[in-house]
Amino acid sequence: MKMNPFTLLILLLSLLVSPALLAGQPLVDGAWLANQLDKPDLRVLDLQPRPAYQKFHVPGAVHSEYADWVKTDTKGTPKMRPPVATLEQLIGGLGIDNRTRVVLVVTGRSAGEMASATRVYWTFKSLGHDAVSILDGGLIAYAQSRDHPLENGSNPAVKKTFRAQPRQEYQVSATELKATLGNISLVDNRSPGEYLGLLQGGDKERPGTLPGAINLPFQWLTVNGGATFRSLEHLRRIYQAAGVPLTGEQISFCHTGHRTSLAWFVSHELLGNDKARLYDGSTAEWALEPALPMEQKIKLD
Repeated sequence: MKMNPFTLLILLLSLLVSPALLAGQPLVDGAWLANQLDKPDLRVLDLQPRPAYQKFHVPGAVHSEYADWVKTDTKGTPKMRPPVATLEQLIGGLGIDNRTRVVLVVTGRSAGEMASATRVYWTFKSLGHDAVSILDGGLIAYAQSRDHPLENGSNPAVKKTFRAQPRQEYQVSATELKATLGNISLVDNRSPGEYLGLLQGGDKERPGTLPGAINLPFQWLTVNGGATFRSLEHLRRIYQAAGVPLTGEQISFCHTGHRTSLAWFVSHELLGNDKARLYDGSTAEWALEPALPMEQKIKLD
């Protein structure tokens, strides 16, 4: 059968390009993951504490310490995204290259645990790697079905080469954020106590929030503050009730960029606001700089 040039080109591209290069769905469930475990281009990245990983994990999963994904920067700001070269070595050492489909797994006990997955997810996306997903509900939700296999012990990773293609729009500096004050939607994903200025992140940090920020505690976005995300309809209602726009330019923050990564994931990946951004330095950076304004909702002195 004679094949026209266009059809031949499409066929060749389909052979050359791995399906892993296509952006996967942000969230996957246990049934989907169990059906994909035999795929050679799949890497399950387990972010549990090592003792928990060694006891139970998804078959073939490779362990990664979450602490390796957040580092103190040269200015002393804690839990920032490490340099690109450092991340390339880390990711390649986990057996991941640019053609690998990555699924991130936490134990699944809390929204704080799930924020570890969303933070690593954000890091992959900031490096230009779209073939990444999160296991909704974590390992606990996965294991609720007796049909889903588990294993113990450890799986060594075969080192690969990962080359980042950094997306500069994922990096928000304090200087850039200061210039946008009053002209962009700011979302504070910390607790109400932190937002109001009743609690502070450290002895030297000024209490309060960024001027004009709206409070949306990150744990509201998961069911009962756990590791399963609420339905899209419920998420939209929560945003509307909190006064957070569903579209348009938006920068979210917390204390160190951990909790707010979960809210960024909801805004950007689940609700489809591609103009939502995350301020990595958050108040750990902002509240230490006297030249950057803070708003204290309640003053007790």
